[in-house]
Amino acid sequence: MSYSRFAIFYVPPEGSLERFGARWLGWDIVQGCKVDQPDLPELHDVTMAPRKYGFHGTLKPPFNLAEGLTFDDVKAAAAKLAAGLAPASCDGLCLTTLGRFLALTPRGDIDGLRRIAAACVRELDMFRAPPGEAELARRRNARLSPRQEALLTEWGYPYVMDEFRFHMTLTGRLPKNDIPAWIEVLQTHMPSLTEPFIIDQIALCGEREDGRFELLHRFTLTG
Repeated sequence: MSYSRFAIFYVPPEGSLERFGARWLGWDIVQGCKVDQPDLPELHDVTMAPRKYGFHGTLKPPFNLAEGLTFDDVKAAAAKLAAGLAPASCDGLCLTTLGRFLALTPRGDIDGLRRIAAACVRELDMFRAPPGEAELARRRNARLSPRQEALLTEWGYPYVMDEFRFHMTLTGRLPKNDIPAWIEVLQTHMPSLTEPFIIDQIALCGEREDGRFELLHRFTLTG
């Protein structure tokens, strides 16, 4: 199968959180297949935006491959990167409202998570093709700050480095009045969240021809 874009994600290891995320979104990023969602009104529509990416936390945002480079090149570089990176942890995860969507976000000191994400962005940047004018214009429609504009210019994405905020998206944009109800629904469906939250691996993922992402390879952090 060919892939239009690649990304470095955190994908939970096999367990209750990974199974919950796949079922909630209706897409199993690990197996690369659809999953039956809970029988809840409007859930299919509410999760449509994050479904294509699967349940994950972004470390290096999706990118087109630079000319002359291959998947094997990216895979080898990701393996080398992981071998030199130490794992990171924080107190845990919690359900959070980010703007108008819901996500799991980290609690406590996130310096270690930022360190891993920054290394993924920086060390794999040579594999990223420069964004086109249409993509840049779309990003700029979000009313970027001067710092975010500088990051977009340098790294092709405005929410990296010091603007990075780790999150695992659970819904698309919600009507403001619907947010409390969806928080309540999620709280009844989520598994117990393990404490501390540990990132000890990264995942190279690819965007398939159907627009959905699937896991291609996991790399354990052994630095």
